[in-house]
Amino acid sequence: MKKIKNNLKKRKYRKAVFGVVYSKDPLGKIEYLILKRKKHWKGWEFPKGKIENKETKRIAVRREVHEETGLKITSIKSFNEKGKYIYKKILADRPKIIGQTYSLFGVQVKKGKVKIDKIEHNGHRWVSFEEAYKKLTWPNQRKCLKMINNWIKDKSKNK
Repeated sequence: MKKIKNNLKKRKYRKAVFGVVYSKDPLGKIEYLILKRKKHWKGWEFPKGKIENKETKRIAVRREVHEETGLKITSIKSFNEKGKYIYKKILADRPKIIGQTYSLFGVQVKKGKVKIDKIEHNGHRWVSFEEAYKKLTWPNQRKCLKMINNWIKDKSKNK
């Protein structure tokens, strides 16, 4: 037991960004892009990923969204929402990593042809808030979706 505890202490959290990707049509209809995960686990998520050495969070979210979707980003909004989670199992490609921390961003994109990263994902969908909320696998992603959706609605009211 002592060996397991010492081993866990040596493992660290990977710093990451989390981008709730959305598009707004000329009539104001909002759609969210969700990706079907296949690497490490199966389910639905938003684009996310590691902050590389010497990258700012904003540059990391821009890179991750582009790598995972190929879409043109029109705006990025940083939110004061941070969190962390522990992986359910040790990942072969991250043996010294216990889980991930994340910082939240809202990422507006120009809707177009989505080019998913086929290593991590095997599908995508443009969906309404309600459908995204139902489909997302993890509670922290649903919480972040709600924050972004409320922010978009508030922003639209104040125009």
